[in-house]
Amino acid sequence: MKKWPVPNSYCNPISSSGSPGSFWENRIDRYHCGVDIYALPGSDVISIESGCVVRTEEFTSPSKVPYWNVTYNVLVETKRGLLCRYAELRDVAVNTGDRVKAGQLIGHVGLVLDTAKITETSPHYIRKIKENGSPSMLHFELWDTRVVDSDCYLGGNWFGSEKPQNLLDPTEYLESTLETGSF
Repeated sequence: MKKWPVPNSYCNPISSSGSPGSFWENRIDRYHCGVDIYALPGSDVISIESGCVVRTEEFTSPSKVPYWNVTYNVLVETKRGLLCRYAELRDVAVNTGDRVKAGQLIGHVGLVLDTAKITETSPHYIRKIKENGSPSMLHFELWDTRVVDSDCYLGGNWFGSEKPQNLLDPTEYLESTLETGSF
């Protein structure tokens, strides 16, 4: 049984195509690889499905981009073979190799952006997030085979014109979770 990944999200949970935080949103010089689910920092993030934690690691850092805070991600392989990336976490409650159950706590929503370091030269979509007062979110990605390790990928964004073939739009997957009421 699937669960909604952020039980305490506070806005329309799935951004519509083309809107900020939506899948494959065109950010001028990059594309967004997942969907953003906005919630207060520290909100619980739970596993959507049972599976195995493939890895946990740092996701964003000011050493990579000055206006980023340090956040983490958890990559879970579901029993169906899908890979779910739960990212922009403040902390991680599981370890690589752990088996997780649907609904199990895997971490907490982090504060990905250091708003004091966002300037007029920051990308437009980043300035917009600051203006909207929504710098904390779960970034969720869905892959149908192994996650691509590439120089084109950084912090949930793809710096190339063509979408990786195994990167899936997670919108329908997440909507099916909402429709079943299993959150």
